[in-house]
Amino acid sequence: MDCTIRPAIDDDADAISAVILRALRETNAKDYTAEIIERIKLGFSPDAVRQLIAKRTVFVATIGSRVVATASLDGCVVRTVFVAPDVQARGIGKLLMAEIDRTARERNIPSLTVPSSVTAEGFYARLGFNALRDSYHGDERTIIMERLLDSTE
Repeated sequence: MDCTIRPAIDDDADAISAVILRALRETNAKDYTAEIIERIKLGFSPDAVRQLIAKRTVFVATIGSRVVATASLDGCVVRTVFVAPDVQARGIGKLLMAEIDRTARERNIPSLTVPSSVTAEGFYARLGFNALRDSYHGDERTIIMERLLDSTE
């Protein structure tokens, strides 16, 4: 598998949106109700993704010309990490997180925080993030996790 990580551009918005919506429907739906998934999906239309690209540092992972995953850095907060279901568990998320780490270190950010879904908690824990507390948006549970950058690698 030849995977490339690069900064997202506006033209990626449709593909990023599709990856996120598919991951929500096929992966996160195992841990969240249909109502929660529908509410989360509203924030990831192509137009909403374009707005995120303008506000955050957004990366995509591509295989060939296909966008298969995304992750973003918003200050010291990791957000919107999604991998297309058909390529999950192949190290793509880990590659994206390595790029997030590199970018954060370049910016002298001492630690990263991630509001993890229940679905991704194990993924972040394997990358050295520690759970700090649970957070609720209505009935949607996320786990606030953190990792000090100078304590890894």
